Amino acid sequence: MPEITPAEFIERRERGDILTLLDVREEWELQIAPVPGAIHIPMDQIIDRIGELDRSRETIILCRSGRRSLDVAKFLQQNGFQAVNLAGGVLAWSRDVDTSIPGY
Repeated sequence: MPEITPAEFIERRERGDILTLLDVREEWELQIAPVPGAIHIPMDQIIDRIGELDRSRETIILCRSGRRSLDVAKFLQQNGFQAVNLAGGVLAWSRDVDTSIPGY
């Protein structure tokens, strides 16, 4: 499964790459540590809401630590998406990219 670090994601986005950042955490997690610019579809709703995602765009999947996002990335790849796991999740994002986002 392809992975990307938060720093690599930011670098690619700033370079102009068209990327979708998909946050699969629960609503209560977003209240604690929101990541700006992400589309929010909780993991347990992916199957029902898959039509909201664009198969033509590379989709980077984000969760707290990278475990749930890895499962969602595998599912999306099996369904024709260019899916990439965000390594380390929001914990790595908070540590490496934006310390204003709290780890939890």
